Amino acid sequence: MRKTILAAALLVTGNTLVAQTNPAITKWLRNTTGLTGRHYVSGNSTPFTDPDSANVQTVLYSSNWVYIRTKGIPGYITGPFLDGNPSLATSQNAIFKVSLNPVANTGTPTPTNGGNIGLFINGVALFDYRDGVSWKNSTNALAGGPAGGMGDNVWNRDAVVAEKVGFDCSKGHPAMGNYHHHQNPSAFKLDRTVISTICNLYDADGLYVIDSNVHSPLIGFAYDGFPIYGAYGFKNADGTGGITRIKSSYSLRSITTRTTYADGSTVTAGPAVSATYPLGYFREDYQYTAPTTSQPDYLDSHNGRFCVTPEYPSGIYAYFCTVDAQWNSAYPYAVGPTFYGTKTAVKVTSITETVTPYSPTTGVTTMSNGNLEATVYPNPANDIIAIQAGLITTEDLNVALYDMTGRLIQSTKIYQGSTIAYIDARTLYNGEYLVRVFNNSESVTKKITIAK
Repeated sequence: MRKTILAAALLVTGNTLVAQTNPAITKWLRNTTGLTGRHYVSGNSTPFTDPDSANVQTVLYSSNWVYIRTKGIPGYITGPFLDGNPSLATSQNAIFKVSLNPVANTGTPTPTNGGNIGLFINGVALFDYRDGVSWKNSTNALAGGPAGGMGDNVWNRDAVVAEKVGFDCSKGHPAMGNYHHHQNPSAFKLDRTVISTICNLYDADGLYVIDSNVHSPLIGFAYDGFPIYGAYGFKNADGTGGITRIKSSYSLRSITTRTTYADGSTVTAGPAVSATYPLGYFREDYQYTAPTTSQPDYLDSHNGRFCVTPEYPSGIYAYFCTVDAQWNSAYPYAVGPTFYGTKTAVKVTSITETVTPYSPTTGVTTMSNGNLEATVYPNPANDIIAIQAGLITTEDLNVALYDMTGRLIQSTKIYQGSTIAYIDARTLYNGEYLVRVFNNSESVTKKITIAK
């Protein structure tokens, strides 16, 4: 009943919503400062500056569509990709057309596909779980089996597991220059259990920092027009129950051989489960179990649910970037393996209808109460301090660390189109410090303790 009530409310809201307040128009990270991309190359921990503009270039909208011009370059540093990937993040110079009125698909669900299946709010591509290689063909050929093509849908390799060594600190990598994430776009080093050392030499941030105390931000839109959130949300779909980690309803199967799918159907055999091919190496290693009424914080088979969010107080269907208890990425990661809604987003070469450019009335679009806000964590800290602004900003934010006498210790910036900066605390003495985040008109100061 609750879902029915919220769905009815959403339909009313969708018909009366003023276009300029639609999050699908207002939440994109627009580049207004000339920020360009930056990248590392292997063996050099000093980033190079790229010529291509970062984040979203322009946002234009009509009554039914929003058009996103983007080069696909994030504001955070990309690379290096240590699996031999020769590509760098390069300009895609694209226009994406996304529905402002997404609708549920009442027929056969549309599978997600290789390549773009959504856009993050910085204009960077979202891919699904796959890396385009399956066991029967290319993987088996590499192991001495018969050669063949790629992607025949028999034991599809999971990119998040198989290509981990090729991800940068922000958990992304390029495909022929098209930089993208398959998973929650938060830096490896901020996970509770760190499974990659890439950040040690090639430090970067990511689109957002996981915070278990607040609802995760809206971080993108799938190709069916429905929003994508980070890892945490309201426990109950109606917005009650406090903040909790939103969980995938997929789990690893209890198998030692790969001869059947989860539904029991027999398929071409894959490799036995082993240290080389552990459970989770292939998409078919997972099974879906529908959540019960006592599991309101578990997601459906598309990795989403109908729920209240801060941007949609009347409710909307939303995907979540799922992680496990250690904040490591959890299958199916963001969207998939099928879309909930009718897939509508397309890459277009031109805009053929009358559109209005979106331009906020102020330089700062807040995500909260209209004041500059920041979260500083972990607290206490020992080796790194993460500073996340509680806003989307069209200007750089200054970050300064002071000791309790007011002496400046370190300074950095939260760059336009990002929300995160880091301070290296490894050389700091134990004790209390002050972190100040400020722009030309506002500032906020937080106390943090260093304890090693």
